[in-house]
Amino acid sequence: MAANLDRIQQQMQTELEKFKSVQKDIQKLVGARQQLEAQLNENKVVQEELDVIEADGNVYKLIGPVLVKQDLEEAKQTVAKRIEYITAEIKRNDTGIQEAEKKRNGCQEILSKLQQQYQQFLTKAAAKA
Repeated sequence: MAANLDRIQQQMQTELEKFKSVQKDIQKLVGARQQLEAQLNENKVVQEELDVIEADGNVYKLIGPVLVKQDLEEAKQTVAKRIEYITAEIKRNDTGIQEAEKKRNGCQEILSKLQQQYQQFLTKAAAKA
């Protein structure tokens, strides 16, 4: 009886560690997604500003401490590619979050079952005593 109780406690501890690990992974992925969203919003603002500039307008790019003149079309293409890349990264990140949440839910189910078994053993032990 005590061996079964120890086994269940060990399994619960193992599953709890897995759960905590998955929870940390989810937090990291959510933080990364928030950064990507911020970058996407910044680039959309830049894109809107570039769309307002007339064809003969000047665009400058900051490289280190120096402003370098850049072609308007080239700047628009660069920003569009950046937005495309960030959007793809957000989708990839969302997939990672969904997979991690499935793992977390699986751990929660296992923990719940183990807790029920633990309670049943304690109830049986109390009844015998």
